[in-house]
Amino acid sequence: MNMEVANVIAPPAPKRLEDMQLPLVMMRDIVLKTIFRKNVETVAEIAPAICLPIPVTQELVDLARSQKLIEATGSMTAGGSGEMGYQLTDAGKARALDALAQSEYYGAMPVPLEVYQEQVKRQSIRNIQISRQQLTGAMGHLILPDSLLDHLGPAVSAGRSILMYGPPGNGKSSISNGIRDAMGDKIYVPRAIEYAGQVITVYDPIVHSAVEEEADDPNSLRRTSGRFDTRYVRCERPTVITGGELSLSMLDLVYNPTARTYQAPLQLKSSGGIFIVDDLGRQAEPPQALVNRWIVPLEESKDILALQSGEKFEVPFDTLVIFSTNFHPNEIFDKAALRRIFFKIKIDGPCQEDYLKIFAMVAKKRGMPLSQDALIHLLKVKYPEIDNIYANYQPIFLIDQMIAICEFEGIPYQMTPELIDRAWANMFVKEETIVH
Repeated sequence: MNMEVANVIAPPAPKRLEDMQLPLVMMRDIVLKTIFRKNVETVAEIAPAICLPIPVTQELVDLARSQKLIEATGSMTAGGSGEMGYQLTDAGKARALDALAQSEYYGAMPVPLEVYQEQVKRQSIRNIQISRQQLTGAMGHLILPDSLLDHLGPAVSAGRSILMYGPPGNGKSSISNGIRDAMGDKIYVPRAIEYAGQVITVYDPIVHSAVEEEADDPNSLRRTSGRFDTRYVRCERPTVITGGELSLSMLDLVYNPTARTYQAPLQLKSSGGIFIVDDLGRQAEPPQALVNRWIVPLEESKDILALQSGEKFEVPFDTLVIFSTNFHPNEIFDKAALRRIFFKIKIDGPCQEDYLKIFAMVAKKRGMPLSQDALIHLLKVKYPEIDNIYANYQPIFLIDQMIAICEFEGIPYQMTPELIDRAWANMFVKEETIVH
């Protein structure tokens, strides 16, 4: 792997309680709620449940003991580990239930917003330098003109915003995914962050791909627990892909009234990664409104979110935003919005030579033998019907259609002018008036 992108600094694990920068009552209550909900007894069990090192966990347990909320069970636990067991006192149970009524959140201790902001800087998408080789490697399965990579490379390395536009079916979505694959390094995503005593969950298994960690040796509890702060999950750089379903409300904090906790909006979950707005212009909200929502974040690298109380606060905005549309930018944006989008890249259909390369590549992959007669028929008879406008999706469509016909007819895979005609008829619907 290219070392340029492999040097994200891990968040250091807290060593003492005062390193935590969280309200003491909040931390104590999370410990009580976790013991109550997860039925954990020893410090060795409580520590991984709240994602803190053993010494810090011990300090929290001692604090709760001094307040008569936890008591030692007096017996060393089963399994002969020689570890002291703990349980909630009656006052502790009452306090846990009271705390659960205020917020159902328990488990991983949240990371204070200010502490998380420091980690965002350490692993910023803007620190990435992608080489032409990495980009070509990630896009190897696509036949792209060199000029396109000339534009894409600097855009990705700048970590700003990109607008890809052009006719449908030419791989704008595949290019977006290729950009993600080119990044290749890992970042640290907090399980939850804390602001003003409120918990906002960030890590989301649907968005984030956790990297397998080497399992610790259970007999050496202290040996590896300090590698990095386990309140974070080590993940691939995230990619959030939204299409026609994107609405402005998805970019706000989501409050869960039952659990009384918040969930991070999509752009916060995509911090350190990519946010792809596919099919811009197909959403219920006009493209201009969506881009207006991003203007401040794109320019100032920070976003403003609001709590239920109406209180607004700043969170980091560290995301490469890729807008992709089949419309001409001038049709959907005003000049001010276009000025805010840093790179504008037209993704056009392939030339005839690249089209044939794609056709041959797909045919080989699908096990379909090429036929000169069929290809001449396609290029000389069929394409003139649509003004010789080629698109990247067409070879896959036509070859898959011919395969389906061959399988239905029970004949070996083959390409003939007649099969090309049958496949072509499914690619375009004939213009006609339907009588109702």
